[in-house]
Amino acid sequence: MTPQLPLQGVRVIEICNVAAGPFGSMLLADLGADVIKIEAPGSGDTLRAWPPMTGPDHDRLSENFASLNRNKRSIVLDLKDPAQNAQARALIAQAQVLIENNRPGVMQRLGLGYEAMHVLNPALIYCSISAYGQSGPRAQEGGFDVTIQAVSGIMSVTGEAQGAPVKCGVPVADFTAGLYGAMSICAQLRRVAETGQGVHIDVPMMGTSLAIAALQTSEYFGTGRDPVKLGSAHPRNAPYQAFRAQDDYLVMAAGTQALWESVCDIVQGEHLKADPRFASTALRAANQGALKELLEAILQQRPAAQWIAKFSAAGVPCVRINRYSDVLADGQTVASGWVEPLTMPNGVQTQTVGSPLKFDGRAASVRRPPPRLGEQGQEILGELQ
Repeated sequence: MTPQLPLQGVRVIEICNVAAGPFGSMLLADLGADVIKIEAPGSGDTLRAWPPMTGPDHDRLSENFASLNRNKRSIVLDLKDPAQNAQARALIAQAQVLIENNRPGVMQRLGLGYEAMHVLNPALIYCSISAYGQSGPRAQEGGFDVTIQAVSGIMSVTGEAQGAPVKCGVPVADFTAGLYGAMSICAQLRRVAETGQGVHIDVPMMGTSLAIAALQTSEYFGTGRDPVKLGSAHPRNAPYQAFRAQDDYLVMAAGTQALWESVCDIVQGEHLKADPRFASTALRAANQGALKELLEAILQQRPAAQWIAKFSAAGVPCVRINRYSDVLADGQTVASGWVEPLTMPNGVQTQTVGSPLKFDGRAASVRRPPPRLGEQGQEILGELQ
């Protein structure tokens, strides 16, 4: 039985492209909101052109687009055309939420800025996601995930100590902004229900990326020194990183004194336990280069799977480094039902990672496949009162 979803009855208008906004609105859609995606004529959301494309040659559709746009309806409106702009305004007038991720000023030039929409719909929650926020010296600059990872400091602590700059492999700046936006909208829905007054939410990707770096910024505030790249290691904990075994890497997180002592027992490392350089968590972190060298000399005597089994049996968190093909087939993934079948609008049978949340033990499954461009346009306009 499909659970009663918490945002059923909430209508969201999405005027977004690519990742941050579409991800945030998809989270709301997964929670039951009716998300109407307004797309530009021609190609629509630019993510529709991103590979991999699947389906017959005459009808190939983007699986990247599908991954961020399930449970939504699509309508094509040219917002520069007065008549179609008026239709967008009519949709916004009947919505509870609008989420957009254009550069500051774009929505105002279209006559769809917050001030105008607040007059039209005083209870509207209007969420703007942008690279740097709606004000400040950088507000008019554009940005994408990689540039935000760079400017926010994330890239300065990512990668090996002497390596070239690298970004996080997952678009963390985009998706963090989407998460902050969705969380803020859910919170404001309660406030609007109590007061009847809408609000403008300003979600700056630079700011949300900085905010999740709480451990790094607090290190700087406390010491006056910039955090540095440590590869897979941790600045205040060890052994807590990737280690090379005989045939492969494993990742171990012995984050307490008791776990450290268990590690020593498993590897028959009484000399490690007795070494004053490793007597406490702080000392192990300060001397983790030497610790890694000594541990790997032992770990390389056996295959990674054997060590993982031994450490895990003793309660020491220790895992392999999964590829996505591995984690998608992992027993926990399968048992939790995180991967769901998905039928693309062209009939292609694929899969998607759905919402990982459960309510009273039941998951919110995919209710709608990702829409074709403008697929529900007539249906949506027919609902206008």
